[in-house]
Amino acid sequence: MAGLKRSEQLAAMGTGGRDERPAEDFAAFHERTRTKEPDFAYEIVRVLTGLWALTFFRTRTISSEKVPQSGPVILAPNHGSFMDHFFLGAFIRRKVQFMAKSQLFQPPLQYVYSHGGVFPLRRGHRDEEAFITARAILERGGTVAMYCEGTRSRDGKLSERPKPGIGRLALETGAAIVPVAIHGSAKVRNWRKGEFPKVTVQYGDPIRWESVEEPTRDQQMAVAEEIFGEIKVLYSGLETLGRKGVLQRLREQRRSERRHAATA
Repeated sequence: MAGLKRSEQLAAMGTGGRDERPAEDFAAFHERTRTKEPDFAYEIVRVLTGLWALTFFRTRTISSEKVPQSGPVILAPNHGSFMDHFFLGAFIRRKVQFMAKSQLFQPPLQYVYSHGGVFPLRRGHRDEEAFITARAILERGGTVAMYCEGTRSRDGKLSERPKPGIGRLALETGAAIVPVAIHGSAKVRNWRKGEFPKVTVQYGDPIRWESVEEPTRDQQMAVAEEIFGEIKVLYSGLETLGRKGVLQRLREQRRSERRHAATA
């Protein structure tokens, strides 16, 4: 691919979301992600995008302490914007690694993606290499982000059903799953009109399933539906109550729990 002209590269990447480049073109990216941690590129991008998120989108997180500080973790957010992965990891201590569509892996940004811990998902194919890479990260106690819906929502509304992939990864690895609601990110592109939406990221309670070596599709979908159901609850709360309302409700819950503990 390196010797091809730009027009030839674009043609090789195909149309309709399918990447026609051979799997071998992405082998080096998978190998690096499986054997090495994200390096300085991750921290540089995290700081820059964190400042951008705070300044322009007034991004705040809720219940980030629910993300386990050690051990394998899968973050499972909804997906409304190309900025979601930055919103997701900018304000937690874990280094979040995620699958990204293979079309993004082009010079010169492929260097930043690879060294920042991003690995390719070959669009339009059943890409087992992406799952192997995700499992390798989790086996060494890392953090992987995987969108339940698979693709971005263009209008901020959640999909009707999730994809089974999140259920498959949860069952194959037995890792803790943290459902995450990202609210407001679907309107991020409105900055071109001078509009800067307020983005809120709320982390839910971790869920864990016993590992299954070869889960059936029905098992995968059942787990995916349960995870997505938790995301829907979090997202609905932000949609109806807003950031302040959710924070107030959480404070009231904590006060109630403390009172109950004191009288128990």
